[in-house]
Amino acid sequence: MSKIGRRPINTKDVQIDIQGREVHFKGKKSSGVHVLPSEIKIEQAGDTLVLSSEKRSSDGNRIWGLNRALLANKIIGAHTGFEQKIIITGLGFKGVLSGNKLVFSLGYSHKIDLELPEGISVDIDKTGQILVVKGSDKTMVGQVASHIRSLRPPEPYKGTGIKLENEVLIRKAGKTKSS
Repeated sequence: MSKIGRRPINTKDVQIDIQGREVHFKGKKSSGVHVLPSEIKIEQAGDTLVLSSEKRSSDGNRIWGLNRALLANKIIGAHTGFEQKIIITGLGFKGVLSGNKLVFSLGYSHKIDLELPEGISVDIDKTGQILVVKGSDKTMVGQVASHIRSLRPPEPYKGTGIKLENEVLIRKAGKTKSS
């Protein structure tokens, strides 16, 4: 039995409409449809959704837990949304928002333009070194944050570069002078 799949999904502030295998949801941030596979059954009980699996195998458990997690993420995103904090460290390193583009100065000979996908917004503090990526789709927020980080990954000696807020850097000691 799937430990994740058997947990109920709270749908307190989101409108849910179940039509066969399709779960239609609408919240204050977004709306959409999640299509369940044929092995998964769904029941609505008050403010909760309960998924159950017809297959009692390891493959059935994986599909059950995966679809429960995907549906829960879509429902949470429709109501509250997701955000990922990014920290830019380095002298002169910063990001600036201009329209629907982010323009980065990261120590290269040129500036880097990044077009934001639809549904994603970025808040930047006045120094330009703390960015908050926001959106209703958890995977899209993670992909945009990962792409921003890949523009200048943190280096282990000085610690300069772009890192995610919860990322732990292992710093290395530099060269020492021998006598």
